[in-house]
Parts: sequence; structure tokens; C-alpha cells
Amino acid sequence: MPQDDLYENELIRPEGASGAKWVGSLYEMAEVLSSAVLCIAVLFSFVLRFAGVDGNSMTPTLKHKEWLAVTAILRQPEHSDIVILSPRNGHHEPLVKRVIALAGDEIDLADGRVLINGQPLAEPYLPGDVMTYPAFEPQGGLTYPAHVPEGRVFVMGDNRTGSSDSRSSKVGFVRVDDILGKVIFRAKPFFVTKPSFAFTYRVK
Repeated sequence: MPQDDLYENELIRPEGASGAKWVGSLYEMAEVLSSAVLCIAVLFSFVLRFAGVDGNSMTPTLKHKEWLAVTAILRQPEHSDIVILSPRNGHHEPLVKRVIALAGDEIDLADGRVLINGQPLAEPYLPGDVMTYPAFEPQGGLTYPAHVPEGRVFVMGDNRTGSSDSRSSKVGFVRVDDILGKVIFRAKPFFVTKPSFAFTYRVK
């Protein structure tokens, strides 16, 4: 009698055959779950992170307690990119700022305007009446016009009167290597039920 015909009757199925099948299924499920966990870990470690805005340095573009999706896969920064910077020079939290000038650019702040390589910078993300002035530092800070050094960028917050940024000697020209990621869109992480920064990092 063919072996398959014997298995049609559960009463004469060889002992342990059913149990072995279940054990095999459990192993397969474990492998699938392990792969899914690994993919999620890689995604949130290297591809995408969430950041909570703490403060008003980027208003009106970004508001206090908004959530941001940040990609850690970086290409060379470009003009107008919104980026997350690692803390330096006394800042204890990462900073969120906009890239204004790149390495080799000449930046000037004159009569409340931003000029890049001698040309007024178009800033459609700001209200039309916003004026941009150098940081007031009694002991001296950046003088204009200034050239952005190699490997650095010049950043500012969109809230030009309430942002600690490259205009201040506390931040200065930012190393490209100190950019943690680029903001790609506003988001609310699926695991957040109320405003909290418990699952991510804050950016000022």
C-alpha cells in the first residue's frame, strides 16, 4: 500500500509525525519574526528616526512639540535642507536648523538680508517682513562677508530673532560630519499616544 494512503488515516499516522510538523512551523515563524525584528532595527537605526521639536528656533516652519521623521542616510547637504546637528559647544541637545550656505560659498548679512555669493537669497519659507541680522556678541563673533570653509556648512533657524545658530560663535560653521540626519517630513510615531520625548531625541 502506498505510504501516502497510510497517512489518510490519522490513527495509523507514524508516531511523532504531527508533532514534528508543528515544531517545524514554529521554527519557520521564529525565523520570520527574527528577520522582521532585524529589519525594523536597521530601519530605525540607520534609515529613519523620529525627533521631537523642543523650542521655537524653527518657527514658523516647525513648531514646538511637532514630530519629525529624520533620515540618517545622508547625501551631501544642499541649500535649504533642514538638518539635525549633533550637540557641540555647550549645547546638550541636538539642534534642528536650515542649511543656508555650503563650503566655498560667501555669505553676507547686510541690511537685514541674506546674500549668498553676492546675490540675495530667496527664502519662501519665511514671512516677507523677516529681517536677518548678525548675532550680537560683545566679544566679537563672525564678521561678514565670510567664506564657508571646506567640510562645513552655515546654518540658521527660521526664527531669525530666536535661534542660536551659525551666526553665533557658540555654533559657528558646522562640520558636515556633525549632521546626524535630514528632516524629510512631519510625522507622529505610531507608538506615541501623547506628547512625549521618551522614545526619541529632542531637537532645539
